[in-house]
Formats: sequence, C-alpha cells, structure tokens
Amino acid sequence: MLRVTPGAPGSFHGRPRFSYTGPIASESAPTVDTSLDGLVERTLALARPGQRIIVGITGSPGAGKTTLAKKLVAQINTGADDTKAVYLPMDGFHLANATLDRLGIHDRKGAIETFDGWGFVALLGRVLAERDHPVYAPSFERTVDQGIAGEIAIPAGVEIVIVEGNYLLVDQEPWNRIPALLAEVWFCETGADERLTRLVDRHTRHGRSPEAALEWASSVDGANALLIEPTKERADLVVSGS
Repeated sequence: MLRVTPGAPGSFHGRPRFSYTGPIASESAPTVDTSLDGLVERTLALARPGQRIIVGITGSPGAGKTTLAKKLVAQINTGADDTKAVYLPMDGFHLANATLDRLGIHDRKGAIETFDGWGFVALLGRVLAERDHPVYAPSFERTVDQGIAGEIAIPAGVEIVIVEGNYLLVDQEPWNRIPALLAEVWFCETGADERLTRLVDRHTRHGRSPEAALEWASSVDGANALLIEPTKERADLVVSGS
C-alpha cells in the first residue's frame, strides 16, 4: 500500500513524498507480491514514450536496496519481448583497491570519498542522453572486491534504468547533482538492528571473521549510515526493506 505524506522541507524535488507500508518479498520467494506490483506500476507510470527515465533507490548499507532494485527490474521485464529495464548499481564506481591504498583510505572502503562520484554522475547523464547506442557501465564483484568495467549494458531501446546506491541524496558535490537526473528517488528503510545482522552475514560470507565482520559493520558501515539516514527526508518515496 502507498500512502501520500507531505513533502519534506528542503527536498530536492518539491514533489509529494510517499511511504510504502506493504511487505517486500524475500529474494527466494517464487512470486512477487502485490505490493511490489504496486511499485512496478508506479515506475511504469513515470515512463514517457521516446524517453528514458532513471529511478533511484537509496538507503544505508544493509537496508535491502539491491534486493528491491533487482526485483523491480525483473518484474518490469517479465513478459516483455525486449528488455524494458536495467539494474545499475552505484557500487561499480568504487575506487580500485590499489587507488584506495595509494590514498590511504582502504580501511574505510564504502565511505563516500572512496567512490568516483564525478564519474557516476557523468554516467547517469550519458544514460539519459545517449539512447541511440548501448551505454556500458561497471558492475561490482564482491568475490574479488573490485569493480568490473563495462559489464553492464544498457541497450538503446531500454526505457527504464533502476539505479541503487548509498549516496544518491547526499547534499554535497557532486552527489547533489544526481536528483535532477532521476525521475524519482526512493529511500529503502530498515531498522538498525536488522541492517547490522545483514551486514555481519554479508561480510562473513565474503571472508571476514565474525569479529572483523561485526567491527566493520559497526564502525565503517555504521559511520556511513550516519550520513545516509538523514537523507530520507529528501526522498520521494520511503520503502520498507524489512
């Protein structure tokens, strides 16, 4: 269910803000629930013939952005003859580990300064402007903890791009240039305890000890969340990631 709530003061958009109160299907669920269908319908209603739109999903680490974005794209593409929507993660714009080492900031990888923000903004501009040929974008592979150049293709005929990332609504250069490029930005909200549990599980699955995983989730991811959580007030839509 979607309910309209007043737009927040200082919003980047000046549009009404919404809250989504229905459940989100788990990644293993065989069918998509009707509440997700409502989000799909909303996204399709934003599309315009002959144009491409970008819808953003933001939120703190572990909030469920990736799960929601991938489900949204999958549902939009269900039954379509051609690809209508593409998933685009901001994580492809992590600086390379060698660059982080050279800058002395590898120990806080994931913080806003560890991304190529200008490159990300430039790509979003290209995605909107370049619709007569494929646009290629980097992905992020957690097994090697690095971006993979050109792995994501956005074909010429794609109408909808769903971008997700932590910092889409942060009010500092160059990130504050992003909202003007997006049709809407949604904030994926999940309680701090659940986010911590998910992050510890993620970090242990990718090689950290339980103690190191908890330390990273509490300190590095936790510090990032302090920057991200207040940006909820700038979102067009607040979506439960629980």
